[in-house]
Amino acid sequence: MSNQSQASHAPAPLGGSLVTPTTLICAVLIAVMVAVLGVRFFMGLGAVTNLNDGYPWGVWVVVDVIIGSAFACGGFSVAMLVYIFNRGEYHPLVRPALLASLFGYTLAGAGVIFDLGRWWNFWHIFSPSYWNPNSVMFEVAVCISLYIIVMWMEFSPAFLEQFGRYDVKKKLNKVLFFLVALGTVLPMMHQSSLGTLLVVMGIQIHPLWATPLEPLLYLLTAVTMGYAVVLFESCVASTVSRRKIETRLLTPLSKVMLGFLVAYLLARIADLVVRGALPLAFGASLEALMFWIETACFIAPLVLIGSEANRRDPAKLFLSGILLLLGGALLRLNGFLIGYETGDGFRYFPALPELLVTVGMFAIEVLGYIVITRRFPVLPRQATTH
Repeated sequence: MSNQSQASHAPAPLGGSLVTPTTLICAVLIAVMVAVLGVRFFMGLGAVTNLNDGYPWGVWVVVDVIIGSAFACGGFSVAMLVYIFNRGEYHPLVRPALLASLFGYTLAGAGVIFDLGRWWNFWHIFSPSYWNPNSVMFEVAVCISLYIIVMWMEFSPAFLEQFGRYDVKKKLNKVLFFLVALGTVLPMMHQSSLGTLLVVMGIQIHPLWATPLEPLLYLLTAVTMGYAVVLFESCVASTVSRRKIETRLLTPLSKVMLGFLVAYLLARIADLVVRGALPLAFGASLEALMFWIETACFIAPLVLIGSEANRRDPAKLFLSGILLLLGGALLRLNGFLIGYETGDGFRYFPALPELLVTVGMFAIEVLGYIVITRRFPVLPRQATTH
């Protein structure tokens, strides 16, 4: 690529006003979330949630943390392509994908604190005297905490460039290879370990999702969802900011995504057949219905963008990204809530305050993305289009 071409695709702030209908709506939703959390922290979980002894985890853990962290795998997935597999043509996608991951993981870490009964003891995770290295949850907590720190360091060049601190950026580049290595290993560890949590729960999980292969399935879908969220984010960001959609990058990227998707589907179906659990998918139950909706979301992108011509269609790329994100979300929702049975006498459906907090978390991500892309060099420099 020529120097002129590199300059034309170098990251640059979008500019524009930060006060828009979208940012105002996000601010209102965040204010509501803060009010609900104020009640939660001073009056306890019972004041704002429908959690009980049978269902100690609700949407704050399953949606905000388990699903939210999977949605935030775009940075890790794209960085793996660029730095590990030396596919430099995808470099313009790294910074925006990393920004989305940064917010997703940081808020997922905060979401854990919301769900802790004794939240004032959250600092125990940083104290070696409280560590339990045999715990899956401990491994997840440590990896996510470290990964959040690594991502902030990986993204820091965007801030350094804006403030003219190229001397600091040059020094940081010398250890970038180490950060990239950590930024690849850590999410692979904790995404697979989130699947291990279902293995630990044993017979409490419906057989359609209770498998020793769950760590592998969670890792494969996390990578797939990482590429899917890049498709989604690129299409939305380009449309909102009236920029040309990067189909020259998204088309080959979607082909890589389909490769991971096929690997997941083969492992998923083979596991069901070997364990003899597939007949349960044809029963008259909520679990069977949710299984087929989940599976349909994973299969549909193969039909939509299976051909090279269809992968050049931004609308089909966008729809495929949404379907894969939905499929990955349902895989996790089905395993941890729909297919979870703790015994008679316990039921769970999220209370309105729980949903308001989840919506508020999403609003923070949207608002933060808008603010940073408009004030810092994240997206490639392009002329706006109509």
